[in-house]
Amino acid sequence: MSTMALAIMLGCGKDPSKTDVAVPGYASAAPAIDSQQSAIVFTDITREAGLDFVHISGAFGRKWMPETLGSGGGFLDYDNDGLPDIFLVNSAYWTGHESGSAPPVSRLYRNLGAGRFEDVSAAAGLDFTLYGMGCTFADYDNDGDLDIYITAVGDNKLLRNDSGIFTDVTRAAGVLGNSDVPGDAPAWSTSAAWLDYDRDGWLDLFVCNYVKWTPETDLFTTLDGTSKSYATPQLYQGETSRLYRNLQGKRFVEVTQQAGVYNPEGKSLGVAVADFNHDHWPDIIVANDTQPNFLYLNNGDGTFSDVALPAGVAYDEYGRARGGMGIDVADLRNDGNLSIAIGNFAREPLSLYTQIRNDGLLFQDLAGSARITQPTVLPLTFGLLFADLDLDGYQDLVVGNGHIEPHINDIQQEIYYAQKPQLFRNTTRGRFVDLGKSAGPAFDEPMVARGIASADIDNDGDIDLLITTNGGTPKLLRNDLPQGPHWIKIRLVGAALNVDAIGAAVTVWSGDLRQTRWVRTGSSYLSQSDISTLIFGLGEHSLVDSVTVQWPISGNIDKLKEVKSGQTLVIHE
Repeated sequence: MSTMALAIMLGCGKDPSKTDVAVPGYASAAPAIDSQQSAIVFTDITREAGLDFVHISGAFGRKWMPETLGSGGGFLDYDNDGLPDIFLVNSAYWTGHESGSAPPVSRLYRNLGAGRFEDVSAAAGLDFTLYGMGCTFADYDNDGDLDIYITAVGDNKLLRNDSGIFTDVTRAAGVLGNSDVPGDAPAWSTSAAWLDYDRDGWLDLFVCNYVKWTPETDLFTTLDGTSKSYATPQLYQGETSRLYRNLQGKRFVEVTQQAGVYNPEGKSLGVAVADFNHDHWPDIIVANDTQPNFLYLNNGDGTFSDVALPAGVAYDEYGRARGGMGIDVADLRNDGNLSIAIGNFAREPLSLYTQIRNDGLLFQDLAGSARITQPTVLPLTFGLLFADLDLDGYQDLVVGNGHIEPHINDIQQEIYYAQKPQLFRNTTRGRFVDLGKSAGPAFDEPMVARGIASADIDNDGDIDLLITTNGGTPKLLRNDLPQGPHWIKIRLVGAALNVDAIGAAVTVWSGDLRQTRWVRTGSSYLSQSDISTLIFGLGEHSLVDSVTVQWPISGNIDKLKEVKSGQTLVIHE
């Protein structure tokens, strides 16, 4: 491939098929569309919380491709004490290029309350090294505690939680994530999600894979014709994502082909689970990098159909595949229509595919009318997440940005390696306002962001954030929302199987405010938010008129009436 062709892919040359959009820096050019001031302010408490983690990419000057994409993390209550703990994925030094210091390890931080955390990695059995990428958490063996799955360059890891001590059961369980081609290189796995796709009560595992890469096949590419740059995915063959069916918590069987999700053209980085056609079967949406996205509609018989093309989510409005990375799904107007947000490469704005028919089969990219196209054109977006950060009953959007090439500014003066995260407030009408630095100093500081996850770390009812980085330290951001907006937290306890009720749908009515949330894993990028509780902002409503729960296995519906705000409601099936 010519240097000019590669320059176009990296945005260094002018591609006549694309129209440049002039945006000064990364400041939002979106007009103010309502006069209401936001009370959302976050405080960076990373250091005082005790998080001393540093992500090691292993970079040693050769610019091997995996160095650019890690890493993830998230929240899980691993010890069942009601407080969300933090897990952070680390990568490693490459063989023959070790630094001489101790090998990097992923870290587990136990929540001590009051915004403090303690490193319990070694005591929990996590003192091992792998070239990690992302993680997802669920109780796959139905024993009452959350297990950890780590994706990696090479063999992935399934860690069974045995009363707070983790045991590597990857090989026995059959979820290494390797290619099924004899003699082929191990897969490079990225994001993953647990779901009960066949509704038998045992959680199955969907694993995104990226491209076929090894150190021996890393390609020499250039930004300016003189020095090596990180390669782009167009230069590599894709790798199919994989679906593993859970056989009663003891082992898994790969069902990728028979389930209809085999696609070796995929270069998948993000996955989210939702019920797009309201048939009570979980569907899967996958963000692909330079390849069309996948929307796997669950047929209810153990198979899926990819309907991304007719649904309008495979390509952008010009019929081009974007550089899809992070992904999330939400009902932004509380009208039953779902929106799919996907973070894309630099010079490719955020996608916001929104249902225009609520049977899930037709979407339109409404990023422009939502006022998020212009402020997201220049940044390279990895993690993104919907969350109701001001507790007004409408989900806002957090975006993590950061380039893959440290020297990109030498070639493109308007684009930087470290970039500011962004917070877009939902104005309740399907439009957003970029809050910029008014959301706190953390949103005015450039960083090389990757994953985003959310949880209420201090049990005060509002949603706090974790942002992971590439080659640096994460940020733990405490939401300092003033008292005023009401809220309710809901924790579901399923029957004998799937006790965390993954796949359940909860609808809360407060006056004319109707909200629906799902208990689900995945979303964002390489990361996972807390699944132990659902947080519903109620705005000025101090009373919940009704709560409806549709349980995932049986489909049965439970309903409660007249619940006071400001409490955690535990609902048993």
